Amino acid sequence: MFGKNPRVNSLASRKQLLLAESELNRAQLVQEWQVMRAEVHSLADQVKTIRSMASATAMLVAGLASCRRKKAEPTAEKPSWWRTLLKGAGLVGTFWQTFRAQQNEPNER
Repeated sequence: MFGKNPRVNSLASRKQLLLAESELNRAQLVQEWQVMRAEVHSLADQVKTIRSMASATAMLVAGLASCRRKKAEPTAEKPSWWRTLLKGAGLVGTFWQTFRAQQNEPNER
């Protein structure tokens, strides 16, 4: 009568099996969270890239639009090539500062 109880052994085995299954489920959940986190970071990086490209495009369009605007009163004389060159250099300088500022922005993570 003091021998091993088969019912206790089966319950202990079942408990061990459930504990092992629980550990496997925890490990799988951690792995899925890591994958999801990596995907969110990747998506955030893509949004930052698109935002930078949209900003640069908007600056380019605004710059080109300001260059193409006609003056209220057209002058009879042709502007000098020196003035045109200076205006172009100013426009290039504006674009350069904008692009440099975007490149120097710290990545937020």
